[in-house]
Parts: sequence; structure tokens; C-alpha cells
Amino acid sequence: MVKSKARIALRQYMKDKPTKWGYKLFVVADSSNGYTWDFFVYEGKGMSISKGLSYDSVMQLVDTRVLGQGYKLFVDNFYTSPALFKDLLAKKVWACGTIREQRLGYPRRRPGGLTNRSPRGTICWIREGPLVFVQWKDTRDVRFCSTIHPAHSNYFVQRKVKEADGQWAEKSIPAPPGISDYNKNMGGVDLSDAMIGYYNILHKSRKWHRSFFYHFLDKAIVSAFILHRELEKEETPLTQKEFREALVSELKAAGSRSTAPPPSPSPAPPGASHRLRHFTQDTTAGRCVHCSMKTTSECSSCKVALCCLVSRDCYNDWHTLNNL
Repeated sequence: MVKSKARIALRQYMKDKPTKWGYKLFVVADSSNGYTWDFFVYEGKGMSISKGLSYDSVMQLVDTRVLGQGYKLFVDNFYTSPALFKDLLAKKVWACGTIREQRLGYPRRRPGGLTNRSPRGTICWIREGPLVFVQWKDTRDVRFCSTIHPAHSNYFVQRKVKEADGQWAEKSIPAPPGISDYNKNMGGVDLSDAMIGYYNILHKSRKWHRSFFYHFLDKAIVSAFILHRELEKEETPLTQKEFREALVSELKAAGSRSTAPPPSPSPAPPGASHRLRHFTQDTTAGRCVHCSMKTTSECSSCKVALCCLVSRDCYNDWHTLNNL
């Protein structure tokens, strides 16, 4: 979510999100480091949808013609569906995710399912071709679907359980093999958002499109920082703050006034002499054409704003540079 309360059709309200008002982005990111591979902006109800928003968004982002094949995709219960996972598998992309019980294609009302009295750690599973549906009893029922993992294995997790004497004790309970992979790999997008939130440049603006611009700029900087960190694994990579400071210094050097062509002076009237004068009170301060700093003085003949201070004499420097 890109925070904004601009009154346009792109703005969405998501009550379960930390940022409730703003623009919704669908993102696919590397689960190991948070690198953003691709994203698009949700356009609202006017967006063309063929097989459902969750299905279309995943198939749009997982473009195997560019991204390639052989990836493992982890999604939450908004996206998981048997139809999506089968079509991803046809593209040689394996998937795993929690699933909603009312999702079309989920095997409901099958004999042997879990009940409220089922002990913690009980596992129930059903396989339908390449899909395995697992229901696991933890503090609450956990349902997920996978084309990656087997139905069962000798995998255990540690949980604190209250004993009969009222004391809490750590106990190993059986768990499906996909649980650990799901918990480990589901934080890619959250990691990217967290890294953006540390030093983000997003601020309030009356122009709705500036919110997008600032957020995309943040994404580009964080993605560049992640690449720097991956390439400098053997050395000592910069922190994100140091990386941003170095980036600002390099951009400043690349965009210095020495690399830009000097502004062409306005021709002075015949017989006019160059004279420094201050702006009147009715005129707002301008920016010096030589150093781009705010100034309250200008040349009366050239009609350009120029500084004339003890620390910098842009008035004479600029006239000397232009042979005036």
C-alpha cells in the first residue's frame, strides 16, 4: 500500500492493512532478500479481469517468458486456488500457500477431517493429482495447498503447552513439511516494505502522482542497495544509510553545474550598463542562475537573478564567464 488520501479512483481502503488508505500494489519479490522483481498498480473495479483478481494478478507477475521457469512461489490465502496452482505447474513453477476453505476446488466435507476436539499436531491430508491439501491442528486449524511438498514427513515444531498442573512446558508436535518453508519464504514483500520504511522519502503532497513517484524512487533505491549487498557479500557491504549517502554524493557530482551548459544571457538594451539591484518587496526571491541558490538580487540589464555575497560573488563570476 502506498499511503495517500487523494480523492481519485485509484485510491483503495484496506481495513486489515497497517496503511488503510492508499494505492494498492501487487508485487512479486525475492523471498531471500526482498528484491522487487515486478509489480503493478491495482486500478480498481474498472480493471479488466478474466479469471478473478487473485488469479490474474499472479499470472501477470509470473511471466515465464522473461523470468524463466523452475521457481517456487509462496503466496497467502488471497491468491491460493487449485486452478492457479495447476496452471503454474504447467509453466514449471511450483507453488505453496495457505488456502481458504470456501475456495472453489477445495475438497470440503470429506470423511476423516479434523474436529474441534482433535489433539494439537493432528494432520489430515488429501492428494488430488499434483496438488496436496493439508489440514493441520495448531492453536487453530491451518489449511494449505502445495505442489512442492509431500503430504507428511518426520517434521516437528516446538510449541509451549500448558500441562495439567498449570505449568507451561515446551513440547514437540508433528507438523506438515510445508509449514517451515512457507513461514520462511513468505516475508519477501514485507522485507522490501520494511527496508523502504527505514529511510523513505514519501511525504504529504497535494499532487496524487507524486506519491507514486516517491514510492517508485524508494523501490529503485532499495533494489539497488539489495544488489550492492549481494555483490559485496565477500567484502563489507555498506549499510542502507551509507549507501543512500554515497548515492546522493554521486548524483550530485553527476548533476553539478559544471556539466550543464550555462544559461544564455538576455541581450542588454543598447547603452545600458550592468547594475546590481535588489528585488522589490512585491517580487519573490529568485534563484541564482550561476549557483541555483535563493537570492534577493539581480542584474538590472540582463534581468537574471544573481548572488552578490561575501562567500560567493556570482554576479561578477557569471558576467566574466559570459564576457559581459
